Amino acid sequence: MFKNLQKIGKSFMLPIAILPAAGLLLGIGGALSNPNTVNAYPFFNISWLQGIFKIMSASGEVVFVNLALIMCIGLSLGLAKKDKGTAGLAGAVAFLVMNASIKGMISAFNPEVVSIDTGIVGSIVVGSIVAFLHNKYGNIQLPAVLGFFGGSRFVPIVSSFAAIGIGAIFFLTWPTFQIWLTSAGKSIASLGIFGTFLYGFLLRLSGAIGLHHMIYPLFWYTELGGVATVAGKNIVGAQNIFFAQLADSNHTGLFTSGTRFFAGRFATMMFGLPAACLAMYNCAPKDKKKLVGGIFLGAAITSFITGITEPIEFMFLFVAPWLYVVHAIFDGLSFLLADLLNISIGNTFSGGLIDFTLFGILQGNNHTNWIYVPIVGVFWSCLYYYSFKFLIMKFNVKTPGREGDDEEIKVVTKDSLYETAQGILEALGGKENIEEIDACITRLRVSVKDVNKVDKIKIKSLGATAVLEVQGGIQAIFGAMADPIKQKIIEIIDK
Repeated sequence: MFKNLQKIGKSFMLPIAILPAAGLLLGIGGALSNPNTVNAYPFFNISWLQGIFKIMSASGEVVFVNLALIMCIGLSLGLAKKDKGTAGLAGAVAFLVMNASIKGMISAFNPEVVSIDTGIVGSIVVGSIVAFLHNKYGNIQLPAVLGFFGGSRFVPIVSSFAAIGIGAIFFLTWPTFQIWLTSAGKSIASLGIFGTFLYGFLLRLSGAIGLHHMIYPLFWYTELGGVATVAGKNIVGAQNIFFAQLADSNHTGLFTSGTRFFAGRFATMMFGLPAACLAMYNCAPKDKKKLVGGIFLGAAITSFITGITEPIEFMFLFVAPWLYVVHAIFDGLSFLLADLLNISIGNTFSGGLIDFTLFGILQGNNHTNWIYVPIVGVFWSCLYYYSFKFLIMKFNVKTPGREGDDEEIKVVTKDSLYETAQGILEALGGKENIEEIDACITRLRVSVKDVNKVDKIKIKSLGATAVLEVQGGIQAIFGAMADPIKQKIIEIIDK
């Protein structure tokens, strides 16, 4: 069960990786083509320039409008063991068939219902079933007369028929489920700022085992994140509402309250964790500072600009899990403060400088209250720096540079990629020991036949910040080099 949840979370990383680019297009295009912006800054009122901005806005918006379909394709790809292209095609076809089936059933049996939008839940259900059918029937042999439809061609066909059944189930159950989700969202809202704290705390805590990807999509894309009418359309999910409002030139005042599920990220990712890096650096012995300085600097810059925090978090998660709990509490408090201050900044992927600029500063303080972020950030830097420095020294936490004299740290570069990948493959027990290998943004994820054959110490010496054993699988934290390492290992195995 745990491994399956891990795979689902990892599979969402591919479609989620599209969102920063789409958000850039929509954020810049929408902001600079907005009539209010044009009125405030007349030099933008050039016909060809406005044409470009409107094209950018429309190009970015289409990704968010079709996000459920994109998520379904990504999940089908991610869960497929081989022939992933066929699985992606089957996922797309099945998702379209499911929605068409629901529409047909509404028309035939319940015309008073306007529509049923299953959103991300429909993506998970369809993508999971398509991947199951693909892995089970991808090599099926049919009688000679039907031989053309055998093998991989059979998968989109059987997936389409399964999608009709899924559509029928959603048609019968989803209206009730929507009521439950709306009720759950209202319950969270009724908790006020404590509910916001709880969301931030649990989201960060679940990130330790890579399950945060199973939590936030439910708030970003379903009724749990709120329901709002924008430009005459009923929109569900915190992120969907935010981007609908972003694209609506008539929107006035602060953005949706659903941004409480985003805004707390910025103080932690841009200010808190980089300050924790400085604390860990200053806690390292003088003769080790030069050795670990580059690692801390790179991780801090990554967190500040992109909001990717795992390279920092895995420096202390496994040596002091209780310190990670402290970090999760701080992050929950960051969400609480952002809610208190009505900070209304949305984001596409994470809470770094890119999203802060696009969806905070460029949208105007009257829409986002972005000015509070750097103010809170100053205090958050102090909180993280002095807390981490005190706790590391007080309890002798073995953060990088403090492990001992035999410590060896290797930084993976493009030039050393092949050599590193070869070494990691050997440390994993060789290609005979590998069942499946994949990567998310910062983690190399490997399912192995015998975990006892894995040399975790060697993997760490090859550049991993940390190595985690997860029920028959290994997760190694390599930061941005995780996916290139995966690709190179696959290339070596396929030789």
